[in-house]
Amino acid sequence: MWLQKTKVLALIGALLFTNVSFATLEQGIIAANEGRFEDALKEFRYLADMGYAPGIYELAKMYEGGFGVTKNERKAAELFKQAVDLNLADAMFSLAVMYKDGRGVKQDLQKAVELFTSAANKDLPAAQFNLGVMYTNGEGVIKDYRAALNWYEKAAGNNFTLAQFNMALMYFQGLGVPESVEKSYIWNLIAEWNGNRDAMKSRQLDEQKMSPSEVEEANRKANVIYERILAGTYIAETRPES
Repeated sequence: MWLQKTKVLALIGALLFTNVSFATLEQGIIAANEGRFEDALKEFRYLADMGYAPGIYELAKMYEGGFGVTKNERKAAELFKQAVDLNLADAMFSLAVMYKDGRGVKQDLQKAVELFTSAANKDLPAAQFNLGVMYTNGEGVIKDYRAALNWYEKAAGNNFTLAQFNMALMYFQGLGVPESVEKSYIWNLIAEWNGNRDAMKSRQLDEQKMSPSEVEEANRKANVIYERILAGTYIAETRPES
């Protein structure tokens, strides 16, 4: 009976810790956004000392940007690594960027790809997009347009506008897929709906190559895709990598 009570108390304690940690994190983020960096640092350091991954991540951002502390990218990278070890996707992404740019760590494009992949597999759109860019340019990996398109589409399905625009470019140029003005138009239009002005100009160029009936049909398809994206039900196509 005592063991059962102990387990229940432990569970309640864990729930209380989570609630307190989230509240403290929120207070720290509000303070940072308002420029009250000392208050933010106090909250984030407390959470970091408790081993709370989001708090460690936010503290790393403070060192990375020099907010309330002397800018120290090496310290930021060390903190991001701690949060990565705790399986935080945002930290994986941030550390990947540091490895890609060689900030706070020795530049390592393969390590950047590895971290982007880990974050992308956790469905982080920015990581999916950046991984697509790495495959497009052959940075840290062998250039592979199909793999790039796969990751762009995952990010596009998560309504990441730059990925939607890049999808259009891939279809327009026939990179990894057969050329398709219609699909270029569709993804440009979706990116345009999300406010991308470059996509609007690109969509207008696509339209010049299409008949009125083709434009009408492409608009219909774009509406269906966009509704699925907004509803979170869009499923990206899986293409075999090169």
